[in-house]
Order: sequence, then structure tokens, then C-alpha cells
Amino acid sequence: MGRKGTAAVAALTALAALAGGAAGCTVRPAGAGGEHGSPVRIEVPSRTPTASPSAAPSRAPDGDGGGDGGKSSPSSGAPAPRVLWSPGDSGRDIRELQARLRQVAWIFHGPTGTYDDLTAEAVRGFQGKRGLPRTGVTDSVTWQRLLGMTREPGKWELYLMGGQPADEPDVRCRTGRVLCISKTSRTLRWMIDGRTVSTMPVRFGSEYTPTREGVFHVYWKSRHHVSTLYDSPMPYAMFFSGGQAVHFSADFAARGYAGASHGCVNVRDEEAIARLYEQVRDGDKVVVHW
Repeated sequence: MGRKGTAAVAALTALAALAGGAAGCTVRPAGAGGEHGSPVRIEVPSRTPTASPSAAPSRAPDGDGGGDGGKSSPSSGAPAPRVLWSPGDSGRDIRELQARLRQVAWIFHGPTGTYDDLTAEAVRGFQGKRGLPRTGVTDSVTWQRLLGMTREPGKWELYLMGGQPADEPDVRCRTGRVLCISKTSRTLRWMIDGRTVSTMPVRFGSEYTPTREGVFHVYWKSRHHVSTLYDSPMPYAMFFSGGQAVHFSADFAARGYAGASHGCVNVRDEEAIARLYEQVRDGDKVVVHW
């Protein structure tokens, strides 16, 4: 064998030794997935793959400013997020959704407990601001983003504009004609002989001008009354203790429990108190209790 033949055999022997002795090295014909690459491919010994820390999507602090809050785009094959609530739904969960949307200034009415058109529009705005699909329905992704930006609402945030259930009437309310007013549930029950005729949310005085508690009687009714002390309208006033009365309050209607009275019992539903005013008589009992 000539010198050239000897060199060829040596080269083939070296390649065979490399292929057999070095774990993870194989010979790949040129053109198999890399036409212009080296015919020798080095394979790393098998192990479970892990994601590189640098590959994890980063999330910038979320806020109510512009941009998508650091949101990463979902992969095209990702399943659609689960829908939690949509227009037409109602209940306590909807109140919380609305209360949290109020905290980030995406909604200003309610909470009403009903997923209405205004709520759907607020959800669409919130979603669009963060780069989420503007569906108007609250899915799990939208809800988690909102939870991360807000705090747990308190009871009177959930019922800021009323709608809360009334608690059980005081025992002193179970006989006769009674305006049964609970400071605990912030409600007024109009009761006749133990039967509840109507119920409505009410508001009381602040800690500096508290509404008095106890048993009283209506001693004067004034349909178009104006306070001489505060120069403020007190329509449908039914006085029961000094200058304190049950009456309609436009401020309560507008601001809900964000405000307080000067000691009177405020009603925010004008139609409801107009009906009540027609039914209540001078001498009817008033019970203000916890």
C-alpha cells in the first residue's frame, strides 16, 4: 500500500475511534438538516431539559398608566382563560368586581351586584389598558390582574349605594306601627303589627353628630322642610327626636355611604320615602337600635 493509502486508512481508523470512544459523537451525512454544516455532530449526554432563567418572561410593576403592565403575549396554542362572570350575572361576587373596579377608577356607579352594560364597558376599558382582549367579560386572567392592583373591599364598599340585606327587627318593633331602624345593617323597616311593609337603606350621623338611639315617636311631618340650622333641604321629613328626622337626602343618593348626616336618618330612594311619608302618621313609633 502506498503512502497515500496508508494515510487514508489512518484517518478512517481515527474517525472510528472517535465515534466509538467519545460518548455523544455521531457521524451525520452532509445535507441531513444542515447541508453546509460539518458532517460531525456533537450530542450532549441525555438529561431533563430546564428553562433558562433568562427565558422566563419578566413582569414590570403593574399600574393604571399606559402600556400593558409588562404582560407577555400568550402562545398561540395556549387555552382560552376561564370565564368567571359576564353580563347578566348578579350576586356578591359582582359587587366585589365592581368595588375593585371603583378602586382603580374604571367604574363610578354602584356597586349594584348586577353585571350591567356599564360594568361590561369598565371591564373592556381595564382589559384594553393592559393589552388583554377587550371582551367585556371577566375571565381568570382579567380577574387576577385586577386582584393584583386592588385591596379587599370592606362591607360598606360592597354596599356603598345600598342594597344590603336588613337584619332581624328589634323586639320593640314587633307590635304596632313602627319605623324600625337598624344601625348594624343600616336599614329602615316600616312595620305594622310585626309585618314588614317595606325596607330601604339609610344613613346616619357622623361620630361628631350621632343619630340618637332608643324608642321615639313621630311628632311632626314636613313635606318640603328646609333645615334652619344647616340651610339644607330635608324633603319628606318625619321628626322623631329634637331636630332629628327621617328624610330624603340628595347627598346620600349621590355619594352613598361616602358621607354622613348631621344626625338625621337619611334615605336615598326618593320614591320609596315618598310612599313611606304618605303611610306614616304622627304618633307612630320609631325604634333606632344596633
